[in-house]
Amino acid sequence: MTTFGPATPILRSFDEAAARAFYVDFLGFSIEFEHRFAPDLPLYMAIRLGDCAIHLSEHHGDASPGARLRVQTADVTALAADLAAKRYKHARPGAPEAQPWGDLELTISDPFGNRLTFFTPGPVT
Repeated sequence: MTTFGPATPILRSFDEAAARAFYVDFLGFSIEFEHRFAPDLPLYMAIRLGDCAIHLSEHHGDASPGARLRVQTADVTALAADLAAKRYKHARPGAPEAQPWGDLELTISDPFGNRLTFFTPGPVT
């Protein structure tokens, strides 16, 4: 039987500076690689934070804005406090919210309309 590794989502981006400000400066991702077919063509960039890998693409047709990702974290409450302390101009996350299924979640939108929901799993019932 075939087995699979982790999926790597591709999110649409439209502005390199805004992508770096949000994903690298605000959320703390590091850049794994950047690629352009030529200097004046769109950017394709891979970012990572821990086990979370995301690709960002300015290429038309690679992805549609408005995607939503769920990203598990050990302590979403601490993450929310860390992000709030950064005073990022375009997102001021509040406190995580408890969900009926037990998870604690915090959703933040990137500058391109994609939503990242960071969550800490609740107890299994």
